[in-house]
Amino acid sequence: MSIIDVAIVGAGPAGMAAATRCREFGLDATVYDEQSGTGGQIYRGITRSPLLRPEVLGADYWHGAPLVRAFETSGAVHVPDATVWSAVANDDGIALGIAVGTPGQRLSRMVQARAVILATGALERPFPISGWTLPGVMGAGGAQILLKTAGVVPQGRTVLAGSGPLLWLLAWQYLRAGVAIDAMLDTTPRGRLSKALRHAPDFARSPYCAKGRELVRTVRRDVKVIEYVTALAIEGDLAARAICYTADGREHTIPVDQVMLHQGVVPDVNLAQAAGCTLAWHPQQACFAPVVDAWGGTAAAGLYVAGDGAGIAGALAAVPRGRLAALAVANALGRINHVTRDSIAQRDRDDLAVAMRGRAFLDVLYRPADAFLLPTGSTLVCRCEEVDAQTVIDLARQGCAGPNQMKAYVRCGMGPCQGRFCGLTVNALIAREQQREPADVGYYRLRFPVKPVTLEEMAAGPTTPEAVDAVVRL
Repeated sequence: MSIIDVAIVGAGPAGMAAATRCREFGLDATVYDEQSGTGGQIYRGITRSPLLRPEVLGADYWHGAPLVRAFETSGAVHVPDATVWSAVANDDGIALGIAVGTPGQRLSRMVQARAVILATGALERPFPISGWTLPGVMGAGGAQILLKTAGVVPQGRTVLAGSGPLLWLLAWQYLRAGVAIDAMLDTTPRGRLSKALRHAPDFARSPYCAKGRELVRTVRRDVKVIEYVTALAIEGDLAARAICYTADGREHTIPVDQVMLHQGVVPDVNLAQAAGCTLAWHPQQACFAPVVDAWGGTAAAGLYVAGDGAGIAGALAAVPRGRLAALAVANALGRINHVTRDSIAQRDRDDLAVAMRGRAFLDVLYRPADAFLLPTGSTLVCRCEEVDAQTVIDLARQGCAGPNQMKAYVRCGMGPCQGRFCGLTVNALIAREQQREPADVGYYRLRFPVKPVTLEEMAAGPTTPEAVDAVVRL
């Protein structure tokens, strides 16, 4: 089993920036990504967009093109359609278990790296309301992926519901694509803007302020925006047919064919936590994130986390975060000394400070309302194992100690998503019922494989003594 200098998981802005910087110091860098192309979620499809009018997605999307070109010419190896399902430390660094190939032709192999940078990015926060699993309902992030990669937009009666910058951006992009939006149901709580105003001076000097104001102004001009929505439910039998909402104490119903839900994004922590990274609760963003130092270093030797996987900050922050992690790796592997590392890092830290400016304003303004983090009754919490909210609540009242015990009782978090859709909801429900802090309740204890891998894929892998040894250590 050959050894590479650095393996990078994720070909989004952080991963591409890290790989490009690693190559500047002569490090062998290989980037593994689940998608068939580069760009991650934010720049997905950027090299082969099907849209005939590039302006539909906006300038911020195309801002990623130079980053992609720099990565593609850096000499870094890009392995698409690759799922990293394990990362285990050993005497030579870190051994990665990776399933590679297209469906039906995948096989698993072990890769040994002297250092690993996880740039796994973010995923949409669960939005567990009644009817959220019905056909015709999807996350705003998923809807945006369809727009970016296939030029697919909704037809018929369309409603967007929730809160957060991505929801406004999707509405703006849909309008530019000619989509008629029946309504936008804004769940941002009343009074939240006044709480965020103490952070307004920094936000006013951020790269997001002017763009955000223009985006919101355009959407409000062309879409019926209903503010301060306090309750949501989607009705339908075989598919979504109506969305019910409460605003100003009154209930209303809108017929729908599609509903796009969104209430922010959270770090994708599964691989990092399973690999040995410590997680910490971030109350401002109501989520867990890996504990990292100023370089992205973690409690696991040789393992770094960059980009939104280390805490939500956006694409502009992901790039310097990726470069800083690469500098740390180059220093750790003896390519540069700490003086050179620190000197080069100063510009990246300046860029990061600019990108982070005003982040607190967005965190306060768009922190989801508790009503949409805490489902009740028959609303599904764990979609994979079909566990509803009342089951979780009842077990919490009976003294279930935390998410891992809940997993043992009713299999929450044991399906294909490995807790990505239910982890935060289970944590929140237990914390409320037992009057405990989310940090005290904790998160799922993740084990390998952190992504679904078939026995066939594993059996098709190499059988060298080194590979067998690496698998045995799992």
